[in-house]
Amino acid sequence: MNFLHRAFPIAGLMIAVAPLSGCNILIPDVAADSPARFVQETSPVFYQPPGVDPSRVRPIPDQPVPQTRELYKTQFHQTYGLPVANPVHTAMYGEQRDEDFTLPAIPVSRVQPQFLRQEVDYQTNERPGTVVIDTKARFLYFVEANGKAMRYGVGLGREGYAWQGRGVIQWKQKWPRWTPPVEMVSRQPEVRAFSAENGGMNPGLQNPLGARAMYIFRDGQDTLYRIHGTPDWQSIGKATSSGCVRMLNQDVIDLYDRLPAKAEIVVM
Repeated sequence: MNFLHRAFPIAGLMIAVAPLSGCNILIPDVAADSPARFVQETSPVFYQPPGVDPSRVRPIPDQPVPQTRELYKTQFHQTYGLPVANPVHTAMYGEQRDEDFTLPAIPVSRVQPQFLRQEVDYQTNERPGTVVIDTKARFLYFVEANGKAMRYGVGLGREGYAWQGRGVIQWKQKWPRWTPPVEMVSRQPEVRAFSAENGGMNPGLQNPLGARAMYIFRDGQDTLYRIHGTPDWQSIGKATSSGCVRMLNQDVIDLYDRLPAKAEIVVM
């Protein structure tokens, strides 16, 4: 019985192979090496809709490649899509809450870049902590160690109202009261309402001294020359002030925080 179970599968296989006796399944199909057959089997088949004569179909003309592209025309760089405004400057000169006042943001894109706050190489014999004002270039330098300085753009006094020399920043004040000196009142009677005898102008965003004032003395005497903030950011880099050094309000706050007591100052 076991012999029959083993014999039937073998007999079935022999019956299935019998019709294939005319071809040898172990011989490779060499016709696949025929170039003619290869072309016949691999030639592409194109879609030809009924009623369309392929010889009468006109090809679509090549479209010209544009030479320039208007990528991000207004708010971004042409190539990389990066914001035009420097994010560092945006942070430094953005809206700032200080004491009881909120300083508005400064439109830094409208200020010449060299007049924005930046650390620079600066070789000088002055000690770190000294303030140096270059009246020709309209720069104020706060001298740091290792040949560096923090540089700020400033607005300066008109010719005839400026002061030069070496002095000491005797004291400094946050949100100062403005009391124009007698000489200014005599030249500009419209400021008499803010004279010392009338109590001066209250601190605030429109106060000409801005958010900070630093008072310059020489030989113990007030020079009436000040470093101060200004709401008039357009005056930076120009000679418009009456004998004082104007700074952007955000910059004068930064300088105030860096300045040591009784700091030396050189105006040249």
